Amino acid sequence: MSFTPWTLLVDVGLISGLLLLGKLARARIKLVQRLFLPPSLLAGFAALLLGPGVLGWLPLSDRMGSYASILIALVFSTLPLTSGKGGRGQGRIGRMWAYSQAGMLLQWALGGLLGWFVLSRLWPVDPSCGLSMPAGFCGGHGTAAAIGEAFAKYGAEDIQTLAMTAATVGIIASVVIGLWVTRTGSERGWTAYLSRFSDLPPELRSGILPDERRVSMGKAAFSAISLDSMTFNFGVVALIALAGYGISQGVAALWPALMLPVFSCAFLAGILIRGLLRKSGADTYLSKPIIGHLSGAFTDYLVAFGVASIKLEVVWRYIVPLSILLVVGLVCTFLYVFLLGRRFHQSAWFEKSVFTWGWFTGTMAMGIALLRITDPDSRSGCLDDYAYAYLYIAPVEIALVTFAPVCFTQGAGGWFAIGCALAGLIILLVSRKRGWLT
Repeated sequence: MSFTPWTLLVDVGLISGLLLLGKLARARIKLVQRLFLPPSLLAGFAALLLGPGVLGWLPLSDRMGSYASILIALVFSTLPLTSGKGGRGQGRIGRMWAYSQAGMLLQWALGGLLGWFVLSRLWPVDPSCGLSMPAGFCGGHGTAAAIGEAFAKYGAEDIQTLAMTAATVGIIASVVIGLWVTRTGSERGWTAYLSRFSDLPPELRSGILPDERRVSMGKAAFSAISLDSMTFNFGVVALIALAGYGISQGVAALWPALMLPVFSCAFLAGILIRGLLRKSGADTYLSKPIIGHLSGAFTDYLVAFGVASIKLEVVWRYIVPLSILLVVGLVCTFLYVFLLGRRFHQSAWFEKSVFTWGWFTGTMAMGIALLRITDPDSRSGCLDDYAYAYLYIAPVEIALVTFAPVCFTQGAGGWFAIGCALAGLIILLVSRKRGWLT
């Protein structure tokens, strides 16, 4: 299929229509509401079923997989523009950081060790296939796209499909298992702020806010007669993504063995451009709410295109080792989140554990949705603690996705996984010594 700008319009238009239908299903269908399935995931499933890979009813192009790489670069371009200045790394924030960071590192270690030492020796699969589990679970479709792009540069193109599949399974597991755990926890008295399922507000089920709870998406800093504020905010984000692409291409030209993914270069470019904007005073014209909504829009399309681009023949080829990997990953993640969550958090341990389960297996939105059920009035302070803690977690996550492909393709995947395991265990030991882990 020849690719033209009109091909892009057809792809985006069809996915947009499916996103709207997915939103309609979330607003109207009770089963979808009970499962908390996001419209972007429904759109992706519909595109996968109706697209050329299965029924062939929708004329979607074969370039959908490349859209994910661009969208994740745009998402990471927004992060430096919306992040705060940091907070105290002690007390509750320290506990949240250690709990989350150690869990992330151990999940990457588990996937890396399984793929490198077990799965690749029992089945004819790439040793790096194990990384699809942590990339898809803890990172979601965004990280799955990022690591898939990185491995594709080294010729391992199947990793993106495996990671996207893991991310899709993770979202479903985060909701289904998360709701079951929440219901069980409320019945056994583990919740600090009891909220029964029957008492959930309608907007949480349908996703539609009532008039009195609707807020502005951001303030305009320019007169529309000169330059629309949305154009300015999107222009800054697009410029950062372009700079990231330029850095990635430049590094690849100078050092071909070091192929940095565009998304990580975009994050670095965003930090530099944010500094320039602050020095010039132009950062006051940026709107964090607008940029946040842009990031959300990019993520919605990323999930939809990511699921739609899954190659079912690759999934079927890896079905046995992939199933083992995902089941082991879910079981170990569940045990870590809820057994150590009780020991890490002095207050509202169940609420914080449920939130962590949501984003360790699905997305941040899933974690927040589960948290809203057990803590509807945000009395646990979970999101505040996480917001500060993530400022220290994000660089580690980016480093993992950036250097994991390099290590695995250069024959050092086992050492990479062992290093992640040691780092996670050291954090747990330090937490025990500081009294964070009781």
